[in-house]
Amino acid sequence: MKLSPRGVRRAKQLGGLAFLVVIAMLGALAVAIYDKAFTDVVKVTLRTDHVGNQLRVGSDVKVRGLLVGEVRAIHANGRASGGLGGDEAEIELALQPDKVDLLPANVSARLLPKTLFGERYVDLHLPATPDAHHLGENSVIQQDRSTSAIELEQVLNNLMPVLQAVRPEKLATTLTALSQALDGRGQKLGKTLVSLNSYLDRFNPKLPEVTEDLDRLADFADTYATAAPDLVQALSDLTVTSRTFADQRQQLAALFTGLTTASDDLTTFLAASGPNLILLAGNSRKTLELLAEYSGTFPCLFDQLNRLRPLVDKAFGAGTKQPGAHVQVTVVPGRGKYVPGRDDPSYTKHGAPECYLAGGVSAPVNPTPAATTAPAKEPVPTGDLGVPNSPQEQELVSELIAPSLGVAPAQVPGWSSVLVGPLYRGAEVTLK
Repeated sequence: MKLSPRGVRRAKQLGGLAFLVVIAMLGALAVAIYDKAFTDVVKVTLRTDHVGNQLRVGSDVKVRGLLVGEVRAIHANGRASGGLGGDEAEIELALQPDKVDLLPANVSARLLPKTLFGERYVDLHLPATPDAHHLGENSVIQQDRSTSAIELEQVLNNLMPVLQAVRPEKLATTLTALSQALDGRGQKLGKTLVSLNSYLDRFNPKLPEVTEDLDRLADFADTYATAAPDLVQALSDLTVTSRTFADQRQQLAALFTGLTTASDDLTTFLAASGPNLILLAGNSRKTLELLAEYSGTFPCLFDQLNRLRPLVDKAFGAGTKQPGAHVQVTVVPGRGKYVPGRDDPSYTKHGAPECYLAGGVSAPVNPTPAATTAPAKEPVPTGDLGVPNSPQEQELVSELIAPSLGVAPAQVPGWSSVLVGPLYRGAEVTLK
């Protein structure tokens, strides 16, 4: 049967319309297959306080890292949403039927990020005491409200503003550099951590001492804080001194130049006269030693000279109307001619330096400790015996030692005063 041109045109139109319907049905079928409309799933509802922007439709649902389903729809504030945040959200989950029997009815859920900047997924948390019943169609899952979950949520919420402030490309570059730096160095890093742990094990017992040191450091800092005004004042005074030195630098330079010249001259003098000074010091040693030995008599000598001054002034008429020497001459009978051997001077003075007082009385400069006998009734002073080893001293010594020898004083040897006399000089002797 031959169609008319008009029928042919209508047939073509019907064929094109059927082709478009088939194309539409195939597209709808593809979308349904993509949305897993023909996949057997168990739909449950998750109730949570909020969703956030990182949870999307199609996000994974996992249990201990095992994929058990996906997110099919998100309802925030009672409205269907493609991932917009809100409060009191309800999330429709599509779970795999073969995995539902493994999930107890009292399972809870957490919304965790996959990566640092990645989307979130639903993590089903198995309880410590699982319920005997398992999840089923239209079951309701509550958000995990344990302490650890709340703390983790707070950490993620606090971390989000930081991550938003950090530029992702720079952070990625830093993490890449860190990854490359740690690549292949795990063993060394492990040894470093072990060594650090050993250091900490030895450091921990010292923490009380460290704490005490820090407390003392705080006290030390407080002391310096208290003394800070004085230190500042001292520095200010030092600034004035430094400024004075700076102002007088020319005078200081002249002083240093003069000192340098004097030092050079002294060096030249010592180099030329050094041997002479050493020789002079060596030759002067005996004289200095003798002067040192008799140095104790100098005060006595000066005292005697001072006492002699009034007599000299009187002899020369000082302070009178008749100045000049006043001498009284008395003529006495002559002693005869000089007889050798009788009138020869004798130098018998030996021993330590002494000071002769007025009247010819001697006083030792450094008297020896006094030797005394037993206490007695009648003291006999020996301060008026005259010169040591004189006849007066010999007579007194003979009187003192004669009773102990059992002889008369005249029978005591004359040399006894030389041996015993020094023991009695300056001492107080008592006769029994």
